[in-house]
Amino acid sequence: MENIRQLRAKKRIALVAHDNKKQELIEWVAQHKPALADHELYGTGTTGTLIEKATGLKINKLMSGPMGGDLQIGSMIAEGKIGVVIFFWDPMEAQPHDPDIKALLRICVVWNIPVACDGSTADFLISSPLMQKQYEARITDYSKYVTRKIPL
Repeated sequence: MENIRQLRAKKRIALVAHDNKKQELIEWVAQHKPALADHELYGTGTTGTLIEKATGLKINKLMSGPMGGDLQIGSMIAEGKIGVVIFFWDPMEAQPHDPDIKALLRICVVWNIPVACDGSTADFLISSPLMQKQYEARITDYSKYVTRKIPL
């Protein structure tokens, strides 16, 4: 049995980028500013501030990624408050908060959240007709896992 989570037409989009990818994300956001302006935007601290300054878009800023911002976004996904994640991460540089990054990407899959980790995928997401209308995301039923018997 699957559960359904409604993603409204006006999506709540999280914008995240590692230091070496911030400029790339800023340029991507600027290129897609008209489409993104129709949605509610969230960003980790530094990334959100830089995007807001560069584009004039309103960004709801969370903590910096290494200070807990990635985990805040993960929590918001679990609570049904974020429906799309654009996360330009740096595959060539280890991050001090790698476990948080893995947790964020994992929670995106658990809750069947569209996530783009590069410009091409982000282009496909933002140009999808589904971005402009309500969408029913099918969530895997994990009730057997949650209610499993744990030997004590």
